[in-house]
Amino acid sequence: MPRLSEVIAALDALWPPSRAEQWDAVGTVCGDPDAEVTRVLFAVDPVQEIVDEAVELGADLVVTHHPLYLRGTTTVEAGTFKGRVVHTLIKNDIALHVAHTNADTADPGVSDALAGALDLRVTGPLVPDPTDPAGRRGLGRICELDHPETLREFAARAASRLPSTAQGIRAAGDPDALIRTVAVSGGSGDSLFEQVRAVGVDAFLTADLRHHPASEARERSPLALVDAAHWATEWPWCEQAAAQLDAISERHGWGLRTHVSRTVTDPWTAHAPSVTSPSTSGAPN
Repeated sequence: MPRLSEVIAALDALWPPSRAEQWDAVGTVCGDPDAEVTRVLFAVDPVQEIVDEAVELGADLVVTHHPLYLRGTTTVEAGTFKGRVVHTLIKNDIALHVAHTNADTADPGVSDALAGALDLRVTGPLVPDPTDPAGRRGLGRICELDHPETLREFAARAASRLPSTAQGIRAAGDPDALIRTVAVSGGSGDSLFEQVRAVGVDAFLTADLRHHPASEARERSPLALVDAAHWATEWPWCEQAAAQLDAISERHGWGLRTHVSRTVTDPWTAHAPSVTSPSTSGAPN
């Protein structure tokens, strides 16, 4: 069995911490470098549900996409929910490792996994990494469909192929407009509208689209918008990352057992469709 330090070295080779954004908090949160690793659990969020799942599974290492402490902390006291996560991990000899923006821009990265889940053909990064001479790394991906679909059909494709969440899929634009090219970005993507418009795609699929940026984007161009739940756009990376570690384990003869959590950690748990319009809502004039 490999030591934790060996597994972390392999993960850092896949997603070098040096390629994370300066504001990010990636790398190993806790764990004994000399401890043996036999089982690894991949998940999006380092929340208590995931840690409890790791304990039940007998995992030695949890790899998450989202950081536990993005903005730092002065305490890991067990009375706080993040402190409880740390205490549970340490008490059960479980390490925690984070790959966030360094996994977003990797080759393959989070948006490659998202494109794969949607069965889209990737043609290149949306925001290329200038340090990559091959032109494959970077934020987001530009993709093509095998054949044109209406926006309505493309939104239905996303709804059927991404993990189910309470939000589902929202779309902005003419439902009958034809979609041939798409930009995708796992996680929050409304800071990328300028880059998306510049590459001239028909639609942009991402998450966490806010009212004003989305409204302004629709006013500025015919770009269609497809908004999925943040967790749903990043979960496919867990399967991709597990497969990458499987390949490394096989190459080194480590015999690791990798698992992908199916626990839905999206914070939204219910959705009630609107049934009234302004003219029938009974609101006073």
